Amino acid sequence: MPIPSPPPAVSTERVRLVVCSDIHYASAAEQARGEHQELAMITNPLLRIALRSFRHWIWLRHPLRQNGLLDEFLRRVPDFDYGIANGDYAADMAFLGVSDPATFAGAQTCLTRLRARFGERFRATLGDHELGKLSFFGHYGGLRLASWHRAHAELGLEGCWQLDLGCYTLLGVTSTLLALPAFAADMLETERADWQRLRAEHLTRIREILTGLAPDRRLILFCHDPTALPFLGQEPAMRARWPQLELTVIGHLHSPLVLWKSRLLSGMPQLTCLGATVARMSGALRRAREWRPFRVRLCPSLAGLQVERGGGWGSLTLDPAGRAPLEWHLHRLRRAAAA
Repeated sequence: MPIPSPPPAVSTERVRLVVCSDIHYASAAEQARGEHQELAMITNPLLRIALRSFRHWIWLRHPLRQNGLLDEFLRRVPDFDYGIANGDYAADMAFLGVSDPATFAGAQTCLTRLRARFGERFRATLGDHELGKLSFFGHYGGLRLASWHRAHAELGLEGCWQLDLGCYTLLGVTSTLLALPAFAADMLETERADWQRLRAEHLTRIREILTGLAPDRRLILFCHDPTALPFLGQEPAMRARWPQLELTVIGHLHSPLVLWKSRLLSGMPQLTCLGATVARMSGALRRAREWRPFRVRLCPSLAGLQVERGGGWGSLTLDPAGRAPLEWHLHRLRRAAAA
């Protein structure tokens, strides 16, 4: 049974954290491949037109031309105590994660620049594009164990990280592992058992951290893809800590507009006839009501949506002694009109 922790032996000054997500930095090799790889793989002309229109008018017209936003973010980021990145560092146009050399190069450049800016006070969460996933209509790509191993060994990304700041415990988890049942179609059959083993190990580590959390501590969760939250919510150790959970920072959705739509569409039926991504997204929306106990806050992508012409980043301000409530703010970052 956890016992109350002693008063925090930390400064009474407020702690400031800068949070970014979904940077999708494109390496030179990815840029050389072009932006329309998936379109070329779609033989159905109606699906091809639908995807092209969606990306042109709504999602992001030029995904490989957004590298300058990382420069702008690093230039504009205010004074900070810690920097946290919440996944998806490369463009991953091959959808194979960092096992793909071009995707690895983009993620490596992005993380190197973030670590240079934030130093030892930097934490990074794994996103789905570090590990791979099926393309929008499922024509290519998918999870690759080689991406998991390379993310750990060569990019220094931890599956689970913990940071204690006064009375707060910050916990970063890997959404793809937690939501692995939703990625069943993305796995190679020869790798399925290894992925399931990794998920079991990940859950064991999370249970250990949550079970050892003293009842007077406050929890902040970082999870890239909210698809994972209902799976995490099934864990008794997580449900026991909901009264201590201050908020959960997610990424993946790129814009508060998508988060609002996700809440509006919560409970919808799963659509299985429009490809792997639509099936996974609609399945997540079907369970979106289960996000509520997690007190979700979205950190948008730097680029945001095409329809919005911009994204941004988030910031957290904490009182390590717990005397004042935490503060969460969004900061706007505009894209050039041509992008």
